[in-house]
Formats: sequence, structure tokens, C-alpha cells
Amino acid sequence: MRPAGRGSLLVIVPAFNEEGAIGQVVESVRGEMPGVPVVVIDDCSLDDTVSAARRAGAEVLPLPHHLGLGGSVQAGYRLAYEMGFEYVIRVDGDGQHDARDIPRILERLQTTGSEMVIGSRMSAGDGWSRSPLRWLGVRFFRLVLRPILGKEVRDPTSGFVGVNRRALAVFSRSFPLEYPEIEALVVLQRRRFRFEEVPCRMRPRAAGKSSLRGLKPLYYILHVLLGVFVNVLRYERRFHQPPPGNGRGAPGSAAAGPSKGE
Repeated sequence: MRPAGRGSLLVIVPAFNEEGAIGQVVESVRGEMPGVPVVVIDDCSLDDTVSAARRAGAEVLPLPHHLGLGGSVQAGYRLAYEMGFEYVIRVDGDGQHDARDIPRILERLQTTGSEMVIGSRMSAGDGWSRSPLRWLGVRFFRLVLRPILGKEVRDPTSGFVGVNRRALAVFSRSFPLEYPEIEALVVLQRRRFRFEEVPCRMRPRAAGKSSLRGLKPLYYILHVLLGVFVNVLRYERRFHQPPPGNGRGAPGSAAAGPSKGE
């Protein structure tokens, strides 16, 4: 890979033990987006994920420690930001995202100027939303996020996401470590950034099993709720802090301007 520039796109694929699907994912992305670099972020997989990704033609960024999904995505964002890419689209390594939808996400990023575009599975008419447990979870977070974001987001848990360079500048420095999709929306909104959704197709998992099994969905809900409210409180406090100099002395004393060294 070489340093990129204006208009450049990088596709990142976070992966952990996805040897059964990663080759197909990389090949489908490269077939749909010829010439666009694809980087698999390997989160210390214990299987043949790395070799399968390289055989399919991807670059691989092997992480030195297991960081989880959020850490893997942030590593990809930081790589993209430091190499000068303007757009990044994340595709999951389990084969559920359809590479044919990548051009539509990219086109929306380029034409609207939104910092984030979400590939929404809830409006593509492919039957994904018929899963009762997933549908209820998405519905719950829709209700929670509506007053926080000021607009409805149909699929807040989607990992099929495109971001531009302004979002990369934020996410390369700080990114939620676990189940990051919903918290990332709150971070962007609190910075007055914009997001949009485009309908995308959802395919069955090509291999492996979902990590949200047993009691994990309950942990997921509680963890994400805590992360959302922590981010809300953090940014509310930051935006409502008085300007430097107004906390001491007479009112309006800050008008004299900054002191030396500021």
C-alpha cells in the first residue's frame, strides 16, 4: 500500500477466527471495487484467517494483542488516517455484508458530505428484520437514540459503515472498544457531525457463529447503554463549560485576551 490522497477509498475488514468466510469476503470486495485496497485487521486469530485473507489478495494488519471489535476497527481507522485516505468503508469478515452495496455507500459519502453513512439492513426488504430478538434489540436502541441524536436511525447496530476523513480524525484518536456502532453515533452527533443511511442487503453468515449467544444479548444492552450515557454526559459537560477565564475574577474579565503562554 502507498500513501493515498483526495478521493481515495480503503476497505477494512476486522476479523477474528474467520477463516471460513474471509477469503470470500475479500474476493467479493475486490471484484466489486477493483483497484481499491482491502485491509484485513486480524485480531490475533487462532485459525487460518491471515493466510486465507492473503490468498484472496488482501493486505493484512496483524494486531499484537487481542483488542476486540472496537480496537480492531480503530486500528484500521488509524492506519487509513495516517496514510491519507479520504474514505473508509468497514465490511465485516463473516460474509453477511454484500459488496455490491459498497458503491452506494461511497456515493452517498461523496455527494452529501456526511461524516458517516450506515448500510441499513432494516429497509432493504431482504427479510433480515424478521428475527424477533434482533428486531426487538434494534427497536429498543432506536427509541433510546431518537432523543439523543435528534433523528431516527433505522439500523443503529449495523457494522456496514462508511466514514470520511473528518470522522477518521476523531475515530483514529478515540473509539469505543466493545460493540462500538451505537456509541460511535453518539460521539459523532455530539461533535455536530452528520450521518445518513442507505438500504443494504443482508446475507446469512458464511461461517462461524454469532458472538451474541446465551446471556450475551443482555450484557450487550447494558454495556451499550452505559457507554451511550457516559458519552452523552462527557460531551454535555464539555460543551457547557464556561470559557477559560470566566470562572475567576470579575464578570467579563476574560475580555482582556489570553495571557502569555496560552
